[in-house]
Amino acid sequence: MFKIISAEVQRALFPYLLFTLIITLSSCKVSKTTDITYMDEGFSKDLPEKHLNIFSPKNSETLKPVFIFIHGGSWNSGKKETYNFLGKRLARKEMVAVIIDYPLSPEYIISDMTKATAQSVKWVKENIEEYGGDPDQIYVSGHSAGGHLAALLSTKDEYFEALDIKNPIKGAILIDAAGLDMYTFLKNKNYPAGTSYLKTFTNDSQVWKKHSPIYYIDEKDPPLLIMMGGKTLDGILSSTERFLEEYSKIVPEPDYHLQKGKRHIPMILQFFNSHNKTYDWIETFIATDK
Repeated sequence: MFKIISAEVQRALFPYLLFTLIITLSSCKVSKTTDITYMDEGFSKDLPEKHLNIFSPKNSETLKPVFIFIHGGSWNSGKKETYNFLGKRLARKEMVAVIIDYPLSPEYIISDMTKATAQSVKWVKENIEEYGGDPDQIYVSGHSAGGHLAALLSTKDEYFEALDIKNPIKGAILIDAAGLDMYTFLKNKNYPAGTSYLKTFTNDSQVWKKHSPIYYIDEKDPPLLIMMGGKTLDGILSSTERFLEEYSKIVPEPDYHLQKGKRHIPMILQFFNSHNKTYDWIETFIATDK
């Protein structure tokens, strides 16, 4: 009896399932362009050539918000191809996604990374309309070390002033961002010279402070959407809490989401699920920011 009922139910549902499938397939076509050079070799002294991937909704009749993603990896690892899944999912949600690479430690230091990521944003500002993106709706985002770089770009205009443009960032989405107060973190840790973080941030404590977003929060900053895992790394927990305390002086009710059960890596892995609530937060953030 169960098998007969199941078959009948399946036959009854088939037209609806087929219709849903057709609508889904027709609404999620994505155009992908990979390995576009945004920074030529030799840019700003000895920086290397770097590239980005772009994912856009196909056949769109209007310009879409732009989501630039900066990968994590402790500033010394990671690559843009790992996050192509995120680009595809964002494009299916009517955004133009840009996934970038940037110079990594130990060959390069934090100032090199900030110069490169700023240049990627400038490239997007000047070129993204060709790919269906709105150059007046540029959002930067990143996980872990990438979140740190996204926060720096959003709070320090000097990176764009050096490129002779006004900061074009309309908003930032920080996903379990590391290094929001790298100065306090490294000062408390007192690592010996040559350890991994010091290869990135050098042994100079003034460099640590210069590259800690917490010290540059002001009323001119674009709005921030901040997500943090409740079971993330201790350094991220403490620095994000301090960052939120300072940010709350400017924005009394920050757009902040604590995901209590999440550890550091699952904070980015959750984006594999196209129906994850984080996408809703991002879409609401962008829609509200218009």
